[in-house]
Amino acid sequence: MTLKALILASALVATPLLAQANPTLDQRVGKVEKQLKAVQRKVFPGGEPIEPDTAPAATTPDGAPVQSPIADLTARVDAIEKSLAALTGQVETQGNRLHIVEDQLKAQTTPAPAPVAATDTESAPVSGNTAETAPPPEPVITPVRRPAATVPASPSATAAGARTVAARRAAVSAVEVPATGDAAEDMYSYGFRLYQAQLFPEAEASMKDYAAKYPRGKRISFARNLLGRAYLDDGKPALASMAFLDNYQKDAKGERAAESLSWLGTALIRLGKKPDACRVYDEFDDVYGAKAAADVRQRVTRGRSEAGCTK
Repeated sequence: MTLKALILASALVATPLLAQANPTLDQRVGKVEKQLKAVQRKVFPGGEPIEPDTAPAATTPDGAPVQSPIADLTARVDAIEKSLAALTGQVETQGNRLHIVEDQLKAQTTPAPAPVAATDTESAPVSGNTAETAPPPEPVITPVRRPAATVPASPSATAAGARTVAARRAAVSAVEVPATGDAAEDMYSYGFRLYQAQLFPEAEASMKDYAAKYPRGKRISFARNLLGRAYLDDGKPALASMAFLDNYQKDAKGERAAESLSWLGTALIRLGKKPDACRVYDEFDDVYGAKAAADVRQRVTRGRSEAGCTK
């Protein structure tokens, strides 16, 4: 039984007495009865009657009440207040117990902070005869993930990396450096040999150096085209497309301009830009067409088919 139902039940029991003591309370009693019935329907859907815990007023043999109605009602209200106070105390006790249990559960489920391992730079405590003082409390240290670059490599990984670098240097050293007396021609020839040896980063660097030192050299169209080829074969189609376009735009009449335009379509296809590749092939047909070398025209034809060009 809820507290509200209990109070209303006590009011219902006291109804006859109140009616005898003060007839003007009939309307208020009727209202309480209606409210009690409404609460009873919600609290006791089955319609079970409410049995108050108060005893009926004592009567004399002739049926008259021993005490006055007001005194009897006061005694019953006092009993209800005592019961309510006891119930409130039980609720508070249960609430305190619940809080204690929750605190214990939190303490059990919260992991203890992991001890911070001492680093190599920390020194061991030195024993001596000097007076020792209590150390200050250690601050809470949050572990920080170090970048991969700061983690020392294992000896095996270091050795493997060293072997790779040594093998790369040996491969570059195996490429013959031409010495014809023509520095510009030798630089281009050396870069081309690096490309043939599939040493693409070294070939890229060599062609960039040539373009920087000899922007008007007779091999400049070859060098810019070869730079794009090295990027493309090195798996860098975006850089390759920029190099090919640069060679075509700077000198559309250069020895390797038509070839750069055909390779530009290939780079765009690898980038997933097939409509752009088709526009490049249209440009190729308009500018060079049948005048281009046979192998270059064949590359454009294959590119059109791969890109799904309609023209």
